[in-house]
Amino acid sequence: MTSQTAQKATIPSSDQIRRAPKVLLHDHLDGGLRPGTIVELARETGYTQLPETDPDKLGVWFREAADSGSLERYLETFSHTVAVMQTREALVRVAAECAEDLAEDGVVYAEVRYAPEQHLEGGLSLTEVVEAANEGFREGERIARENGHRIRVGALLTAMRHAARSLEIAELANRYRDLGVVGFDIAGAEAGHPPTRHLDAFEYLKRENNHFTIHAGEAFGLPSIWQALQWCGADRLGHGVRIIDDIQVHSDGSVKLGRLASYVRDKRIPLELCPSSNLQTGAADSYAAHPIGLLRRLHFRATVNTDNRLMSHTTMSREFEHLVEAFGYTLDDMQWFSVNAMKSSFIPFDERLAMINDVIKPGYAELKSEWLFRQATSTSDSAAEEG
Repeated sequence: MTSQTAQKATIPSSDQIRRAPKVLLHDHLDGGLRPGTIVELARETGYTQLPETDPDKLGVWFREAADSGSLERYLETFSHTVAVMQTREALVRVAAECAEDLAEDGVVYAEVRYAPEQHLEGGLSLTEVVEAANEGFREGERIARENGHRIRVGALLTAMRHAARSLEIAELANRYRDLGVVGFDIAGAEAGHPPTRHLDAFEYLKRENNHFTIHAGEAFGLPSIWQALQWCGADRLGHGVRIIDDIQVHSDGSVKLGRLASYVRDKRIPLELCPSSNLQTGAADSYAAHPIGLLRRLHFRATVNTDNRLMSHTTMSREFEHLVEAFGYTLDDMQWFSVNAMKSSFIPFDERLAMINDVIKPGYAELKSEWLFRQATSTSDSAAEEG
């Protein structure tokens, strides 16, 4: 078989992309609800502010609001999802459905983040929020197994960067680190809210040998990335797509990395890239123009993520479908991204290695071998017709 034929043979179909074992590091719990669940929870809790009460129309509203270019409308989408996530029962349900949906999409490991401080309006305590979400994730994992899927979900506890509870949330993440929580995050508007305002939380986590990622380099540029790494000590960059601002591509195709970009690549700092979400926030004009193509070519520790599945009308499979179409990525490329993500996860090294060697690599090997059986069937059919 020629190399060109081999390349074509491993370009995945939509079905193969869905079945491929995928790893997700950047997914927001309040950004991934099923529209039907939002409608039902609103009815159960008496929330009357939904813009639509028909699930299909509501799903369209979320997508259009996120695509509108209006920050006000985009933020409004989260006000609705968070509003219906204020009871223990709602949190358990949403977390369980999150795990089920990801497993159905072929995700075998996910780190899902949420901000406990945003779910206290119904009288829950911070610990009750965490325990409800953990219960839901375990329930979703169990249901996924019953449906023939495998998934492991770890929670990331997020502090809002415009608030003043980051140390409290960091301590909460540390308290539950062996009980389903794998790390810490800060999120919210970058401009005007630098990560250095939360140094006490990051210093505490470092003293406790705990893991954390920081939303940086999404809507704001290189200074946000530099602070997240050099002042705060982030293990990963949430988005980090603006590292492209420190990379020059010359007319002859040669590339020059600035000092910060070189540092990020040399240190193998994971980038939690979210292509569809980045298009909505203006980080790229199209999938073909998204920096992930260059970052992949330059061997940055790039990973593929969903960010907010509801608002971006996306799944991990859809993200990869867009990248396959834009860059001609093969199953080998998908495996590269998935292994990158698993290496960068916040679970222990031996467990990461087991996922890579026992789940991810065998899964892609099986998919890549399918062309052999298609070829054998085609040859057999042709021989039968000639006979």
